[in-house]
Amino acid sequence: MKLKAFLRDILAVFFVMAGMNHFRVPSMYVSVVPAWLPWPANLSAIAGVCEILGGVGILLPGLRRAAGWGLVALLVAVFPANLNAALVRHMQGSSLSPAMLWARLPLQAVLIAWVAWVAVARDRRLGI
Repeated sequence: MKLKAFLRDILAVFFVMAGMNHFRVPSMYVSVVPAWLPWPANLSAIAGVCEILGGVGILLPGLRRAAGWGLVALLVAVFPANLNAALVRHMQGSSLSPAMLWARLPLQAVLIAWVAWVAVARDRRLGI
């Protein structure tokens, strides 16, 4: 259980920092929103707010599962932007190589599994 709590804390910090980065370097995130989606700046800001709220939410037992499901949905929703970054081989304001942009794609599944384990899965030993 201590490992799970530790990994939940790390994940929370990751999401809060990533969310804050949407406002610190907005051009990096706006630049990868696919052209077929409207209002890229607004979508990026919404994603940033959701990352911050989700990161905080998974730390709060009463909100943990809902925040976890929200983060899973967010990770699925932002996948097209990450794919677009890999396809255009560039993320404005980022030094990630094209290979790293492609390597980020399967990491989405790792993040989803991580969120599912530390925030969504019920602890069968506790009956919750």
